[in-house]
Order: sequence, then structure tokens, then C-alpha cells
Amino acid sequence: MSAFHALTLAALDDTELPLAQFKDRVLLVVNVASECGLTQQYIGLQALYEQYKERGFSILGVPCNQFGKQEPGAPAAIQAFCTERFGVTFPLTEKLQVNGQGNHPLYRFLAGEGAEFPGEITWNFEKFLVDGSGRVLARFSPRTEPDDAQLLQAIEDALTAQAEAL
Repeated sequence: MSAFHALTLAALDDTELPLAQFKDRVLLVVNVASECGLTQQYIGLQALYEQYKERGFSILGVPCNQFGKQEPGAPAAIQAFCTERFGVTFPLTEKLQVNGQGNHPLYRFLAGEGAEFPGEITWNFEKFLVDGSGRVLARFSPRTEPDDAQLLQAIEDALTAQAEAL
């Protein structure tokens, strides 16, 4: 099992969220926030999830309050906001630290020393594309919209490679 898939996080409802469930799936990991100017990206992320989920794609939303304290809510409030306002059905984790000394092992894997795309997370809605074997394929800016042509092409390429590998 890859180092990525060996991680287990807590979901927003406090149940276990083992990343092993994403083995052999292409995954977009996105740090999210409810009170951010980019929060409307939830609409596009949900559309992306709906468009590709049957082909082996998923999204993992990771609430984070490190940027302008834009995710201040309790877990139930975050879940209600995402579900009621944007119809989010992809998994959401508990709030995590993505930068600094206390950053979560997930973000040390995605962006830490020795990572394929190292460096501090710059803002809410930064995106990492991970293949089914747990390899980080790409990193996208927070300003990259979910319907961005380069992001869509990277997802298509990853899904095609995943299908050929299975």
C-alpha cells in the first residue's frame, strides 16, 4: 500500500476516512473554506465529481481555517453549509492544518519536503491530483476553476491511464 493510501483521516462526521478507499481511483484533494471568495468553486467541484465519479474519480474536500479564518464553523455547520448550499456529496474531512509545524501528514505528503510538488499551500481551494496508486500527478492554484481546461485534461489523462492499468 502506498504511503498516501496508508493514511486515515477523520471525516467531518467524525467517522474514520481511510484513504485506502481511494486506491485505484483518481482523487482531487482540495482544501476548502466556507467564507472564502473562492467558495463558489464548490459548484464546479460537485459538477466535476458528478461528471467523472462513475469512471473512478473522487474529490476529497479538506476544510481549513488557516487562511483568513474563513472556515470558522463547527463540523455540523460546515457539513450543512456544503450540503444545503452547494449539494456537495463528495467526502469532506475534519478541519486540518495544511501549513506550518502542525500541518497534517496528508499535507506533508502532498506538499512537504520531498514531495513531487513541494511548497506551502497558498490559499483555500488549492488542488492536488492523485492517481490510484497514490502518486501526486499535478498541483493546481486556488484560482484554477474546476472547469479549467488544463485541470480537465489532467483528470482525463489520469482516468485513461488508470483504466489501462486495471
